[in-house]
Amino acid sequence: MDDVMAKAKDKTKDKSESKSSSKGKGKSKKDSQLVLRLDKSERDAFVDLCKEMDTSAAREIRAFIRGFMKENAE
Repeated sequence: MDDVMAKAKDKTKDKSESKSSSKGKGKSKKDSQLVLRLDKSERDAFVDLCKEMDTSAAREIRAFIRGFMKENAE
């Protein structure tokens, strides 16, 4: 779990640096949702950690999904 959070933290830093220069350049609006179930305590700890890192849970989950897809693409 620590490796996942470390990777997410690194990806967030990279994205926040590049995001400041790419704002308003035709980003597509997110129009789909993914519903998942997890323990409330785990969810709350994740959300709190994201807040401490000045990011959002949704942003980190999207970064994880993109990275997972990239690493496992055929």
